[in-house]
Amino acid sequence: MKLNYKRTILVGFAFFLISLFWQAYDSTIPLLLTNKFGMSQGWSGVIMAIDNILALFLLPLFGSLSDKCSTRFGKRTPFIVIGTTIAAVSLVALSFVDAAQLKNIDAVAAIDDPAALEVLYDSQCDAELITPEGDTFVLSNIFTKDEFTAITSKITDEGGNSVTNPDYTNYVSPARQAYAAQVTAENPGTLAAFVALLLIVLLAMATFRSPAVALMPDVTIKPLRSKGNAVINLMGTAGGILVLILGMIFSTSAVKNSLMSYTSFYTVIAGIMLVSLVIFLLTVKEPKWAAEMRADSIRFGIEEEEPEEGKKRGLKPDEKRSLLLILASIALWFFGYNAITSKYSVYAANVLHKDYNTTMLIAQAAAIVCYLPAGMVASKIGRKKTILGGVVMLASAFGIAAFMRADSPTTVMNLLFALAGIGWATINVNSFPMVVEMCSGADIGKYTGFYYTASMAAQIATPMLSGMLMDKIGMTVLFPYAAGFAACAFITMSMVKHGDAKVDAKTGLDAFDIDD
Repeated sequence: MKLNYKRTILVGFAFFLISLFWQAYDSTIPLLLTNKFGMSQGWSGVIMAIDNILALFLLPLFGSLSDKCSTRFGKRTPFIVIGTTIAAVSLVALSFVDAAQLKNIDAVAAIDDPAALEVLYDSQCDAELITPEGDTFVLSNIFTKDEFTAITSKITDEGGNSVTNPDYTNYVSPARQAYAAQVTAENPGTLAAFVALLLIVLLAMATFRSPAVALMPDVTIKPLRSKGNAVINLMGTAGGILVLILGMIFSTSAVKNSLMSYTSFYTVIAGIMLVSLVIFLLTVKEPKWAAEMRADSIRFGIEEEEPEEGKKRGLKPDEKRSLLLILASIALWFFGYNAITSKYSVYAANVLHKDYNTTMLIAQAAAIVCYLPAGMVASKIGRKKTILGGVVMLASAFGIAAFMRADSPTTVMNLLFALAGIGWATINVNSFPMVVEMCSGADIGKYTGFYYTASMAAQIATPMLSGMLMDKIGMTVLFPYAAGFAACAFITMSMVKHGDAKVDAKTGLDAFDIDD
């Protein structure tokens, strides 16, 4: 038997719209919080961690609830429909609050406008501000008003190229951020409305993430789940790439658009989410496909039997240890990787003076090419060995990137992100199947919740921790931080003994073509 790629792609539309949302969220919300509400990196990290705090409790809950759900549409589909619809509508509403805050700071919203810079200078000239590198300064000690109002966001370098003006990054941006914080303190209602709507969006997304991911193992036989997960991640990465392309079209990373309105951008994102949901509903036959998977499991002698009624199937002590080590590894590499995804847009603008969309697009493209090969490699050498190789690539890419600065070749950073993308693809394809390998069919949603509990626990802490370190030490601490956690994940993962695909099932697997 071969993996049904068409069927898996259709199931993957649920993960496509999830990844679409989170790529847009992670790349724009930190900019919105710091540029328009004037938050520090630390407080921005706190807001960015809210979704992970909610997910820590809600993903296992809704995973288990979907295990017990029984409708004519299946166990997972009702959660996907309700959650996506509420999230898409709320995302558009969120953009209207963003527009309201933009009106509050209208006096300084015009980039490269001397009148706006004059307002900035008058309000912040004697305040103690902080550069992206973590150095403090007082504006009036560095510039006169005439000098400050003459600063532009772009200058021409020696090669004749238009580049971001370091003075704008180091002095104008912090002053603009401080002004936004001052206006936010005077108008707290806008921030309260923003956070309230943000909570609604995040609650909606939390209701269906575990059910959507659990659907793949629901309809895919155990030995093929790494390949199935490769297809699902391929769909998710395609969603992320689409957002990055849209980011380039809308120029969300451009300095001139640091105070742009996100209404059009978020409306397009919400529209694509709803279109993806319609495709999913019209093509996916969850109850039928799940029943076929169970029949195939019996036919090929793969253990899918459920425990006797009233009894719970427990893991053996060595299996529990492996499960805990896998979950610890997941937490550690998410500590490193999510710090980059949640902070790189700010880091790229302030330290590298580069477009974050292009670099992240390269990482996503590298990942999308490697998802299927990563599943195939795992079927040959095992999931654990494949993951360890991916962790080495991730740690190496982040470790070398720590030495990159604004004058470093852009090509080198792009290559490092490509390597990180390959490593992350290799890890992601095989880690989730290792977790659900140890559970019965009736507990897939529950174990999917375990997987997300581990990842979200890390993502609760890492935006705050990395943000506070960036505030205290400087933004250049970001990549060493990420590399260190990836290295720790290698240690814990190397001690895992269970979770690889069982290729020696009781009967019939000699005819099971797990390589196709």
